[in-house]
Amino acid sequence: MKYMLLMQFGPDSGIPAMDTWSQDEIKAHIGFMHEANERLVADGEFVDAQGLADPAQAKVVRAGDGGAPVVTDGPFAETKEFLVGYWIVDVDSPGRAVELAARHSAAPGPGGKPLNMPIEVRQVMAGPPDEL
Repeated sequence: MKYMLLMQFGPDSGIPAMDTWSQDEIKAHIGFMHEANERLVADGEFVDAQGLADPAQAKVVRAGDGGAPVVTDGPFAETKEFLVGYWIVDVDSPGRAVELAARHSAAPGPGGKPLNMPIEVRQVMAGPPDEL
């Protein structure tokens, strides 16, 4: 079973913006993420993981007349939370995906204190649901 673990930040998350962290705090956080990924690889559960650029660099693309791209720059004022990174894991059960999300949620932040950041857990579908 594949799951996507989505790491989100935002003003309502209670997590200070990373540009307010010290260099040592950022290094510790990124080090934690690297170790988490290495552990997933060692356990045979790693599929992919990526951090994403700041939402200010985001673009929304829609098909315009004749399929030509219409591009809108971000950030988007109506967005309160934003995706900062994700993991795709291949695990034996939904419970294991939740366990991994909780572990990653505890990544260190300012002062080395666990962030307890929200991690959304969503199954990656292999096909349409049986109910369709």
